[in-house]
Amino acid sequence: CVHAENCFVPISEIIAVEETEFNKKQRNIGRWHKMAKLHAFTVYYVKKARNHRWRCSDLTFWCVDEHLCNQWIQALKELLEMQKSRPKQLLVYINPYGGKRQGKRIYEQKVAPLFSLASISTDVVITEYANHAKDNLFEVNIYKYDGVVCVGGDGMFSEVMHGLIGRMQKDSGIDQNNPKASLVQCNIRIGIIPAGSTDCICYSTVGISDPVTSALHIIVGDCQPLDVSSVHHNNTFLKYSVSLLGYGFYGDILKDSEKKRWMGPMRYDYSGFKTFLSHHYYEGTIAYQPARHTHGSPRDKESCRTGCYICKESEKRLAEQHKECGLKHEEGEEEWKVIKGKFLAINAVNMSCACPRSPKGLSPAAHLADGSADLILVRKCSRFDFLRYLVRHTNQDDQFDFPFVDVYRVKRFQFTSKLSEDNESNVMDIGKKRFGQFCRDHPACCCNIVNSTWNCDGETLDSSAIEVRVHCQLMKLFARGIEENCKDEAAHSQSSAEQLL
Repeated sequence: CVHAENCFVPISEIIAVEETEFNKKQRNIGRWHKMAKLHAFTVYYVKKARNHRWRCSDLTFWCVDEHLCNQWIQALKELLEMQKSRPKQLLVYINPYGGKRQGKRIYEQKVAPLFSLASISTDVVITEYANHAKDNLFEVNIYKYDGVVCVGGDGMFSEVMHGLIGRMQKDSGIDQNNPKASLVQCNIRIGIIPAGSTDCICYSTVGISDPVTSALHIIVGDCQPLDVSSVHHNNTFLKYSVSLLGYGFYGDILKDSEKKRWMGPMRYDYSGFKTFLSHHYYEGTIAYQPARHTHGSPRDKESCRTGCYICKESEKRLAEQHKECGLKHEEGEEEWKVIKGKFLAINAVNMSCACPRSPKGLSPAAHLADGSADLILVRKCSRFDFLRYLVRHTNQDDQFDFPFVDVYRVKRFQFTSKLSEDNESNVMDIGKKRFGQFCRDHPACCCNIVNSTWNCDGETLDSSAIEVRVHCQLMKLFARGIEENCKDEAAHSQSSAEQLL
């Protein structure tokens, strides 16, 4: 067999092998010459570029021996069939309205041809209203699929996640309203094709928001476990969260931006600036259980990367707990720690929450699958100090190195605002009682805010008093985490036992 260049590709990163039709005239070493009959096959494979970007590349091999050519094709196809983690049938939900309304075009032009090349069959649903995908997941036979793909932004992913996890609990007879219930793991993987105004989850788990890269991760059957936090209020389930739970600053931004949807993605910048200037703080009580089971801390330099040993240790621990009949024995082991104060922002993150504007994210050392969340408390401080804190999300400085910032790695926490602690008083009375205090703090504005709103992965929660619990590796994504150095992966692949080309 002859090929144009040396290329080492592990079987796990070959997408497809196809027989290729060749003309009788072929160019070889700069000269045209006739061959009696050429037989050829093309290998399509993952080519890794900079910044974690993947592309589909191909190499064509040809020879005069038809039998030898067919042997190669058959051998390669058999090896691909042995890759059991690869999906064969997918359920795809497309949000045609999210982001720049490009979801359908992105899927049809960039993703569908790749799925077809990899012989993946798909059932496609174009969503027509809010929670369409979530409702549909409670009706379809999800067990015939190897995965569910959502085309859209973080909101679309949240909808699919709620539908899939909710369906699994319903089929297992588990009450989601019980905050102490041990939830059943969801083994049907979710793939994210980014096509929204915010693609934080995709960026934090793949390293780039690129539809082709995400499609290729789905095709090769990557699997990344993910922690999920459940949020409850008074024994009532509110939502699941995988990225950010934010009260105060990020809650106020979301609440204000929801009124300005007509502005498009620009509304976040406008609302962020407005919220920064308002400089509201909120009083409340936080109780949390430290995550003593996990290695590392929020202030170390151990970033979560592909094959993360901290997440692997949590996986082993989870398997051991399942053997010992669930997680019930763990309840109440750790004592609760209580903090009262005045806060500009309270953030709990299950992942780094990295994005192009903030490459390190809200908590650079947060892990995707260690069964914990990083709880970040930003106490009342001056506008200048708060600005210094926000700027550190965009550079390499330690963003927790301020006297007014505390960070804890937790497995559970509860929050109650000062204004909701007194259940006997109505909101209007409370507002009057504390109005003077608010206006002394903000003489330039006519303050009447008595409570902030929780921002749960870009959606508002109705209640400010919540109880949060982290469920270790509750779900799985078609991803592999952020690779350490994508640029050099091709060189590393030479050590693979399955090199063929």
